[in-house]
Amino acid sequence: MNRRQFSRATAMTALSYSQILGANDRAMVGYIGLGNRGDQVHDGFLEYGDARTAAICDLKASYLDLAEKKAKDHGHDTPKRYSDWRKLIDDKTLDAVVIATPDHWHALMMIEACNAGKDVYCEKPLSLTVVEGRKMVEAAERNKRIVQVGIQRRSAKFLQEAAAYVQSGALGKVTLAQGWHLTNEWPTGLGAAPEGPPPSEAEWDAWLGPAPKVPYNRNRMYYNFRWFYNYSGGQLTNFGVHYVDMLRWCIGKDSPKAVTVMGGKFAVDDNREIPDTLQAMWDYDGVMMVFTQINANAAAGNAQKSEMMIRGTKGTMYLTLRGWEVIPEVIGDQPLPVRNPIDRSNDASKKPVIEARKVTGQVTNHPHARNFLDCLKSRQKPNCDALTGHLSTSATLIANVAYKTKSYLEWDSKNEKFTNNPAANQMLSYKYRAPYKLP
Repeated sequence: MNRRQFSRATAMTALSYSQILGANDRAMVGYIGLGNRGDQVHDGFLEYGDARTAAICDLKASYLDLAEKKAKDHGHDTPKRYSDWRKLIDDKTLDAVVIATPDHWHALMMIEACNAGKDVYCEKPLSLTVVEGRKMVEAAERNKRIVQVGIQRRSAKFLQEAAAYVQSGALGKVTLAQGWHLTNEWPTGLGAAPEGPPPSEAEWDAWLGPAPKVPYNRNRMYYNFRWFYNYSGGQLTNFGVHYVDMLRWCIGKDSPKAVTVMGGKFAVDDNREIPDTLQAMWDYDGVMMVFTQINANAAAGNAQKSEMMIRGTKGTMYLTLRGWEVIPEVIGDQPLPVRNPIDRSNDASKKPVIEARKVTGQVTNHPHARNFLDCLKSRQKPNCDALTGHLSTSATLIANVAYKTKSYLEWDSKNEKFTNNPAANQMLSYKYRAPYKLP
């Protein structure tokens, strides 16, 4: 046993009984953010009898009402209700906190929860900036907290098998990994909602939190915040982090060497800030990763109509939320003709070089919640720990910097800095609005 392992073992032994749940104990869980995604994550935890909804927090009373009803329908005691997230985190009866707020709140809440001795389930994307994400990783490690990032594919057994298949080398040398987010929001998208007075000044100010103070616009709040950069990285982080994580998991890479992005708001007429058409490309040291976002045309990105595709020299894998398929390459033994390398019709030796495969499954919230609850007891690393979530989120965040600066950026993953554009490094963090400070 080395010094690091000994220190970790000693620290684990020192944790109190309340911090290491016994096999028959129930985790007392507090939820911050219970609209839309938060409601879905709550459902995932309600599936299991060893988790109790002990506290809930949101700015909207209707969200709290629904969460309370669901908890009581599952036999839970009436949960404590909070409108101030800090009071929930200070609640000493809680073992864990689930954070499903807009992205710009994740870092503050997660770090404070870790500092308060709570384990944390934090929705994806982990952070709004790279600097936030690194501080979140450090907070989890410093406080020896279990942190699960809500990238649910990591807990889907059939996708674990897909990642193992690619990592085994069965596809041959992988050169391209690609994901697509395709919808048609043309022509009016969100609409051009006017600015005006908020229904409640206090609620608007509390919702903005560390983000810059701007006039109220209904398109900025609740679900639609994803279309504005003060609160989200847009669809590049919203959907892109799922695809980047799955693809880099399959190819066994941590961080890219470089990134570049092209796109813009080309077709949809609304007041969004994010592009409706975008293509991001990363160099993952010998593998090109691509994320294609088209929000003005919903046609499939490939013949198999899959969300993701991995091309290797021996075959191609297509992945969806409900399964994956491998289609083998057909290659002959003879050298390719010089004049027409595409025509292999005269090559009698051509044959599939690997076997075709097809695996079915389904991604749901429940296994990811189950993995988190199990790790509360075992204190083992969850399927998508803070560092895993940070690496995948960071790739999408630096792509947004490349988009905004219209540049090709070389990335030093060790120091988490750009090496060829000092000005771009200023976009790896932002100054919080007073009185908020990043811990």
